[in-house]
Amino acid sequence: MIAGISSKRARRFASRVSLFAGAMMMAVPAQADELRDAVAADMPGLMELYRDLHAHPELSFQEVKTAAKLAARMRELGFTVTEQVGRTGVVAVLENGEGPTVMLRADMDGLPVVEQTGLPFASKEVAVPASGVETGVMHACGHDTHMAAWYGAAMQLVERRDSWSGTLVMILQPAEELGEGALAMIEDGLYTRFPKPDYVIAFHDAAQFPAGMIGYSPGFALANVDSVDVVIPGVGGHGAYPHTTRDPIVLASAIVMKLQTLVSRESSPLEPAVVTVGSFHSGAKHNIISDEARLQLTVRSYTDESRKLLLDGIARIARGEAIAAGMPEDRMPEVTVQEPYTPATYNSPDFTEDVMAAFRERFGQDRVQQVPSVMGGEDFSQYLRADPEGVKSLIFWVGGVPQEQFDAAQRGEATLPSLHSPFWAPDAEKVIATAAEALTAATLDLMPAAGG
Repeated sequence: MIAGISSKRARRFASRVSLFAGAMMMAVPAQADELRDAVAADMPGLMELYRDLHAHPELSFQEVKTAAKLAARMRELGFTVTEQVGRTGVVAVLENGEGPTVMLRADMDGLPVVEQTGLPFASKEVAVPASGVETGVMHACGHDTHMAAWYGAAMQLVERRDSWSGTLVMILQPAEELGEGALAMIEDGLYTRFPKPDYVIAFHDAAQFPAGMIGYSPGFALANVDSVDVVIPGVGGHGAYPHTTRDPIVLASAIVMKLQTLVSRESSPLEPAVVTVGSFHSGAKHNIISDEARLQLTVRSYTDESRKLLLDGIARIARGEAIAAGMPEDRMPEVTVQEPYTPATYNSPDFTEDVMAAFRERFGQDRVQQVPSVMGGEDFSQYLRADPEGVKSLIFWVGGVPQEQFDAAQRGEATLPSLHSPFWAPDAEKVIATAAEALTAATLDLMPAAGG
């Protein structure tokens, strides 16, 4: 996942989110104390698991050892476990009487990043991604904390089987970083071979909030993510005689500039949208006009209507600028939208507010904050889209920035690394403890025992 908020919006929240540290010391209800103490007792083992996962990351759809390691642990807890769902995914099911079905999801994949955190358990793994170029591998997005907290919640829920009734489905998802793992599991029968969930919950560590803070966004939380390739033909020739050519660099430049109007003049100012040209490549020598230019775009939106406006507009502008440049009909630009794309992640609003009201009671008002939605992407969105009438979904943030680093950044004395940075090293103990408690508490609230 690539996520974050602008520095301006981050500052807007700084005065609020920095208050949460004091909330950590506030008294909490007796029930919360008991669960928190139980999670704390599990933390040495969970941190050992976290360090192992961190030191041995695997790339998307290569999470074979990771999946096997956690599948074995879930079998030991008494779950019925199926491996290789959606290639490398894991589904663990625990039936515990009548009641709703709750699905808890954690993602497994690391990133092709050479770790530079300096941690004593830093990853030294190397692997070959789809690009074919060998690279270091790192859990630079914090999926190791996700898996450890997910397992911590599983342990707590097994210990509390007398306190809930229903079916618990816990999944380990591959390839979130490619935006393909959730769909792969769904297409492999996640909702037909296994109990279909009434509720789906996940969390993600956050590199913009202090460790242990919980952030949430009702409704749209993360964006549609489209990758678009534009191939622009030209007529090449000598740079000294441009009149004998059709220069694809000039045409591509015109397209790049015109694309900016899709956001500034065609999208509603109230509808978030992003069109970024991330790559512009053409030519190989000073005095040769190339016969082709290539653009690579990332396109972000929330609604299906906004997505269509942007994608249709890209194709229209590319063709229109080519016509204006005098290109013949058989030399029009080729616009390709890569599939599958990552749909926008939508948190079911009423469900989200109910869960967060319980979190505020448990963790304290200042520790649970509504935060702006972001233009990053997350394929967690697929679980709701697969059954929008029958499923309610929620993904929330758990802050991971060590408090002293967060405070230094607020004073302007430090710059925080983002997710996907080779320097990202969250306060894993606070992330895992907070998330394990939160996932457990939310599940217990959704599946009360008969008479409870």
